[in-house]
Amino acid sequence: MKKFVNLLLGCILISGVCTKEAINSYKNCDETPITAEACFSLSEEKDTKSIPLSLKAKAAYIMDGDSGELIYSQNAQERLPIASMCKIMTLILSFEGIEEGKFTLSDEIQVSERAASMGGSQVFLEANAKYPAKELIKSIVVCSANDSCVAMAEKISGSEEAFTQAMNEKAKKLGAMNTLFANCTGLPKEPQYSCAHDVALMLKELLTHKEYFEFGKVWMDKFQHPQGRYTEISNTNKLVRFYDGCDGGKTGFTSQAGFCLAATAKRDNLRIISVVIGEKTSNERFADVRTMFDYAFANYTQKIVVDSTQPLPEKIKVSGGKLDKVSVRANKNLYAFSKRGDDPYITTEVRLFNDVKAPLKKGEKIGEIVLYKNKVRIDCADLLTCEKVEKATVLDRFHDVAEEWTIR
Repeated sequence: MKKFVNLLLGCILISGVCTKEAINSYKNCDETPITAEACFSLSEEKDTKSIPLSLKAKAAYIMDGDSGELIYSQNAQERLPIASMCKIMTLILSFEGIEEGKFTLSDEIQVSERAASMGGSQVFLEANAKYPAKELIKSIVVCSANDSCVAMAEKISGSEEAFTQAMNEKAKKLGAMNTLFANCTGLPKEPQYSCAHDVALMLKELLTHKEYFEFGKVWMDKFQHPQGRYTEISNTNKLVRFYDGCDGGKTGFTSQAGFCLAATAKRDNLRIISVVIGEKTSNERFADVRTMFDYAFANYTQKIVVDSTQPLPEKIKVSGGKLDKVSVRANKNLYAFSKRGDDPYITTEVRLFNDVKAPLKKGEKIGEIVLYKNKVRIDCADLLTCEKVEKATVLDRFHDVAEEWTIR
């Protein structure tokens, strides 16, 4: 018979006080199946009109970079041109190409004549020359190089057209339903558009690729060409140097789109993503995003609920092992995002994939721990065993029986 055991996971309320409401259910996953639902949700229903921000952008969006929870929204679903911010998606597919084994950062990529002929922002790639993928990606991140974008697109998909189709498919998978790409650079071409909400979604996805941060924080560098020539590059996102905690983002500008910026900053455990579209000047976009960051860091907090470095307070029962219980820990920290002064209702739920049976390896995944805020699922982590549990032998069984008789 399947059993339901209540666990107390150690004062998990944001206030730090354990109450009856802090008791978390502990279930087998076949009793309550884990669905493929996202561990976070974005809501446009939240009223942000009372937030005292005087922004000059046509559209703006602020959200928690981990949970995706909305902080501020201004015309965030309006379809607008976003210029080079579309390169966020180009970068997502580039990092996915690496993870899928299509190429490595050290692989040499040959540049076509078409890629080398791109106008606008560029690093002046030499046609038919070969460049390391790492350098091409860096130039896209740092100086928004159009020529490098096309070179990467052709490497990954064979043509920019096929790559653009993949960009649109990925946008739909992310839930960016007000986005349509016409190329991989953001150079003017109809029809193409996005919105502040969708750009924030895309930047959030890009930040899951940890290699990105190797490039996102670069301020100035030299881009080396095969024949010894080099191009000096500097980050178009000035906040990387001039705003404490800013470690990434993407600028954009065309006469049609105006000045745009999607940027992220992190202080302590709190990561914020801010997006502005349609500013009149470059300085205005940086000033508005700085204002957005200041507001978010002053008014919101990210507190740890489950610490991945510590075992959960209660052990999990093991059948058929030399040990009858095993300690478990989460494979990552779980945080609860909230406005300062608020007291959200935070609970966790432990879900085991099946009855836990020996033998078990140390670090073996046996289930998940799910985090809820106000009864809404916001994050989840794998449950890993903290020690090895060997299968019990016949002799172990004999000792157990003997001890039981002795006790009687």
